[in-house]
Parts: sequence; structure tokens; C-alpha cells
Amino acid sequence: MKKVVLFLLFISVLSCKEEKPKGWIDQERLNNRAAEDWLTLGGNEQMQHYSPLNNINASNVQDLGFAWEYDATTIIGNVPRGLEATPIVADGIMYTSGAWGAVYALDAKTGKQRWIYKPEVDASYARRACCDAVNRGLAVWEGKVYVGTLDGYLVCLDAETGSVVWSQDTFTDRTKGYTITSPPHVAKNIVMIGNSGAEYGVRGYVTAYDLKTGEQKWRFWIVPGEPKNGYETEEMEMAAKTWDVNSDWQTGGGGTSWGESAYDAEMNLLYIGTGNSTPYPIWYRSPSGGDNLFLSCIIAINPDNGKMVWYYQTTPSEIWDYTATQNIVLVDTEIDGKARKILMMAPKNGFFYVLDRATGELISAEKYTRVNWASHVDMKTGRPVLTEQGQWYKDKPKLVIPYLGGGHVWQPMSYNPNTGLVYIPERSVPQVFKAFDPYKYRDDVDNTAIDYSNMYKFSKNVPEQVTSAEDTLRTESLLAWDPVKGKVAWKFPEGGPDGGTMSTPELVFQGTRTGYFNAHDAKTGKKLKSIFTGNGIMAGPTTYSIDGEQYVVVMAGYGGAETYGYLPDGVIFQYQNKTRILAFKLGGGETPLPPKQIKIRTPAPPDTKIKEEHISKGAAIYESYCETCHGAFGEKHLSQHPDLSKLTEAKHMVFQDIVLKGILSQNGMANFSNSLTADDVEAIHNFLLKKQTELYKKEQEK
Repeated sequence: MKKVVLFLLFISVLSCKEEKPKGWIDQERLNNRAAEDWLTLGGNEQMQHYSPLNNINASNVQDLGFAWEYDATTIIGNVPRGLEATPIVADGIMYTSGAWGAVYALDAKTGKQRWIYKPEVDASYARRACCDAVNRGLAVWEGKVYVGTLDGYLVCLDAETGSVVWSQDTFTDRTKGYTITSPPHVAKNIVMIGNSGAEYGVRGYVTAYDLKTGEQKWRFWIVPGEPKNGYETEEMEMAAKTWDVNSDWQTGGGGTSWGESAYDAEMNLLYIGTGNSTPYPIWYRSPSGGDNLFLSCIIAINPDNGKMVWYYQTTPSEIWDYTATQNIVLVDTEIDGKARKILMMAPKNGFFYVLDRATGELISAEKYTRVNWASHVDMKTGRPVLTEQGQWYKDKPKLVIPYLGGGHVWQPMSYNPNTGLVYIPERSVPQVFKAFDPYKYRDDVDNTAIDYSNMYKFSKNVPEQVTSAEDTLRTESLLAWDPVKGKVAWKFPEGGPDGGTMSTPELVFQGTRTGYFNAHDAKTGKKLKSIFTGNGIMAGPTTYSIDGEQYVVVMAGYGGAETYGYLPDGVIFQYQNKTRILAFKLGGGETPLPPKQIKIRTPAPPDTKIKEEHISKGAAIYESYCETCHGAFGEKHLSQHPDLSKLTEAKHMVFQDIVLKGILSQNGMANFSNSLTADDVEAIHNFLLKKQTELYKKEQEK
């Protein structure tokens, strides 16, 4: 009897030792991923955005309905922000990030909040974010949650409680326009984070920190600094040879890394993608040309020491905002009868790249969308072969396809091992590229040196470069790509998708920024189910199973560059941008819609004499500093930010204080005193007064 008791006691102690806390994800668990879990942003270690769950399938997806929702309203100010993360699910808990770097831990079955982390972010950083105060995801590892905040901190949280374990300032220079919108990535013993802000005059890098202590382990700079200051690494000394020694070093060069990375534990290689240049025209930043490494590159790094193992540059001498920061997918497959371990990316430039992930060898590079800047990629050199349209637009504007938004932006593509296909949210949009001349660097604002006035809106002032109807054709699709054959398998062209994708053995799920959540047949592309949510959806979905029931979840809420400009269907603007997390299951109910928008009539403008001599100056400053967030006016106003043609008399009275003293900074309206003068603000104010007067008179006449 005593032996039995001792044996049971031993088993009890052993089981206690083996019990892990909530959120315990490690390499062993990744290697033996249970189908019901979603353990990384991409679901698995290969970042494929795929799940083997098949309880929801092609034969029953028509029964998919609403399960629960969670209100993820912005935690700073009263302006809704975009939601762009893919939730992670482990141990029945959902972990995901929202605007500013907030973290939500929810019961994955009910949506009930377990805890929330609200970072104390300086709201002024919103003005530095080219595309809203968004966050594209977090990492969960060994009972900890890692997230980057918009103002540059990498934060480690306890996965059970949400309490802060450590926090590190990742910015090297807080006078520059850095932000963080990117997800961190765990690789062996480190967690790596990049940053954003290339358009705002920064020099890109990624930094690795010790998982447990937060101690900085290494930093990989992406573009070189001014040569007279020396080079931090041998990689930078190498890169500097591809830049003009007289480059405009104050612009930083760009090259920020803000997309989904990947890690191959067997090869011990961390893969990152790098971004665009600043300014875009190479004749301003590097007058004699050069490849300008490591812009627009895929780079393999040894996570133990931060040394580069190999690189591949997708767009040498980058001048179009053709980032290679799109999500990286790892696949083991057979190509030409040979087993290959490959890396795949569909970057902005329109070519789908398949690389050997051990060596960086180019296996294939075919056009997945319309491309006119290059005819093909030379398989011997790995370089794109430029067409006339791909030559510098220094002497005259050029009509280029894809536009600066690319053939594929940040929204994740997915790979389905069951079909062998990759599902890409594809765009085909032309743009006339025209450089500002003269160009002068300005701190803390857009320094792309591009004239956006005729970017891709050809309804007025049609540029001479447009010679046919095809030159104005703008389309979006859900595209299925065969990476082995290097060609399109099918294309679903309706609805203007643009949301990230997730696939299961028989299905592809995708939200649209026009407000729908769709399920397609993975083999044919046929739409099998469509749910109207009233929310623009940009993020990639997640799927998991609890108690034998499969759920599909997506973060819904639009923001930034996705909210205005090229938007073919404005039906979602009938509804308020209620940012939320939506869960669906078989047999679920009808999806609740957000409240309807309340149309606000233009208030009578104050009895103030408009100074006509300030109007043109005010219009130009508004375009440079204000339009990115606030957009157009009246019926054309599609931004979630306030329409500045509808200012109340009280707001007019304190307009200078709003812009120069930041009295509304708690709402995300930053202080612009370091960029604008009182005369500048007066010019903007007069421009807005004129707009308000015109719209008020127009409404009164109706």
C-alpha cells in the first residue's frame, strides 16, 4: 500500500512539473502543432496562414454564422483606428493586438475579456504613421506576449495576467519619424522587431532582444549611414559600395522592415523583408545611382549573432515604393522532381519570388499581376529587365504598373498544402510617377519627393501618359497562384477584396475592406458564403477549435491608407467604424451591424473675413500635412478622421492652439509646432474657412 501511495505521489509531482502556464508555446509545441491551435501570426512555424481544421468545409460553410464579437475600440482618443493583426490562439485563449500596440487576451470560445494591456503612447506619434496608428500583430512564447508600441517600445507581458515583465526603447533617434507597426518575431533565444517610417526620413534597422531579460543582443542596419561616421557592421560597409558617397544621408535612406518575418529552426535562419527608399527618386538620394542595398530585399540572418547569411534584392535602385516587406511563407515541396525547401514572397513589384531558403538561390520569378516597369526577371543575374516605363522618371513622368501600393501590400497571403496554391489579395492599379522638382528634405513629414496630384485618379486632368482605356484600368482580386508552375490557377475578380487570406483544406477565407467576410472554394475560387459585417476588413483571419467546435475569427475595422482614395465600393461608409473582433461558427446567427453614420450638416462658418491671398498656400500645406489623415471634404470625405470643413465656431476660435499647442493631443491630434509656423496655420485655416463657406452655401441651396 505504501509503495502505491509513493508511486501516485511521484506521478502527481511529475505531472505538476510538466504542467505549463497559459500561453506556453515553444519549439516542441510548434513542431507538434495541434490542429485546434493557431500558434503564430501565420498559424504554424512556416507562416503559411493555413489550418488543417476541416469541420467547416465546402459542403457546410453555407451554415457559417455569427458566434460572438468583442469591442476593440481605440484606447487613445475618440478616433477609430485600423485593426490589422491576425489573432493567436493557444490553451483556449486568444491573444491579439490593436491600434497603438494595445493587447487583448480573450476567452476564445466566448470572446469575454481576460485582460487588456493599454500602452501609454504619446498620441503625437500618430502623425508619423503613414497609414494609421495600427499594429500588425504580436508573438506568444513560453508564457510571454511580445508586442511593439507605435512609439517604439518592445514590451514583454505575462501571458496569464497581462502585467509588464520588461519594456525596451527600440528607437535609436527620437528626433526622427520612426514608428512601430510591425509584429515581433521569435527566433531561438531572441525576439526581433523592426520599425516603420521610411517616408518620414529614417534609416531602417531590426533589433534582437533576449527573450527573458530584454537585453539587446544585436542590431542589423538595413541601409548605410554617412560614410564619414564609419560603418557599424561589415554588411553596412558592403552596402555602402552600392550608394553614392554623396548621397542625401540626412533623409536616412529608408529600408524599414515592418512586415511578417519567418524563422526556420532547422536551418537556424531568420528571414526578414526590407522596405522602400527615401526619397523615391534615386537621383535625389544617390545621384550616381547604384543598387542601394539593402532596400527591397529578402535577407536571411543568423539569430545567434545578427550576421547576414544571404540576401536577394527584388528591386535594385528602388524608385517606386516597391517594398519587399510582404509576408514571407516557407514551404517544403517538389520542384522539377526535386525536393526543395523554399521561401515565397509576392512583393509590391508584381513578381512572385520562389527562393531556396538555405542559399537564397532564385528558383522562379513570374508576374502575378500586371507589370509594365520590367519585362521579366533574368534568371542568371536575378535582376529585373527594365522596360522604357521602368527607366527613371527624371526627365518626364512615367505611367507605371503596379502603382506605389503594389500588386500585393501587407495583407497576408496564405499557402494551402492541400491544393498547392497560394492565395494573394492582388491589386492592379496604374500610376503616373512624377517627381517634385526642386525637392528639399523636411523633418518629420513625407519626404517621398513624389507629386501625388495625378497618382491614379484619372477622371480629371488626364495625363498624356494615358493612351488607352487599359492605362486607367484599376482592379482587385483574390488570386490563386501555383508557385511550382509559376502561373495563375484561378482569379476571383469581384468585390474589391484587399483583406488578408487564410486557408483550410477546402476553403479560403477573406474579408474585404468593402465590408464583407467571404469563403471561397480553395480549388476553384467559387464564392460559397458571404457575410456582410458593415466593417471594412483588412486583417488576415484565424481559425481554431474548442470542445470540438471550429471557429473562424477576424479583426474588423479600417484605417489609414485603406480608407480613402481608391475605394470602389463605399457602402461601409453608411456605418460607423466600430472596430471589433468578429467570430463565426456553424449554426451561428446573423451578424450585427455597426450603428449607422449620423450625417452632419456643414455648420455656418464664423463671421470672419477670409484672406484670399492665403488660400493657395493653405491648400498646399493642407495637402502635405493634413490630407493623409483628414482626406477630402463634404460628400468626398471618406476618412474616419474629422471632416475639417465642418468645424464648429468653438474649434475655429482655438484652431491655432489645436495645431500648434496640441490641446487635442489626447484625441490623437498631434502638435505641429516643430513643422509649421503661425503663418502656415493661418493659411490652412483660411483655406478651410473657404471650403466650409462653399459647402455651407451649396447645402443651403438644396
